[in-house]
Amino acid sequence: MQNITDLKKRRILGIDPGLASTGWGVIDVSGSRMIHIAHGVIETTNQMKHQVRLLEIYNRVLAVLREYNPNEASMEALYFAKNVTSGLAVAEARGVVTLCLTQNTVPLVEYSPLSIKQCVVGSAKAEKKHVQQYVKLLLGLAEIPKPDHAADALAAAITHTMNTPSGISAL
Repeated sequence: MQNITDLKKRRILGIDPGLASTGWGVIDVSGSRMIHIAHGVIETTNQMKHQVRLLEIYNRVLAVLREYNPNEASMEALYFAKNVTSGLAVAEARGVVTLCLTQNTVPLVEYSPLSIKQCVVGSAKAEKKHVQQYVKLLLGLAEIPKPDHAADALAAAITHTMNTPSGISAL
């Protein structure tokens, strides 16, 4: 029989999508406590065929899902700055991640980069280094998570915990 605290525990996968680097981070949440489980990055190179890069992202996200078994996911929403071409590649990576999560019945919520900064640091104008420092502090880590895409993914997971305190409904 499961203990009552296990029933309240949430496992959240945060994603920072990208074609060259897709960051991921997994945290557990029990009450108001956030616990770092793992983080990493899925890297592809431009020497790979485009469709192979997308398949690699899919397969590696699937491996993360199978290893860590999250019951919720959050992802940084697409942000088009000035480079539309790279934005399209990120959109494709996001689509592959969304497909993988949906096929594995992991509910997904997206957050804008500004809302992630606001939630984690308290300012939508926060610099990337400040977000990384707050991720370290909020998760009680000895160091800032590396690489930076993994830290951004953990920030997305933290944002999700603060925006959905009792969890989200299944698909």
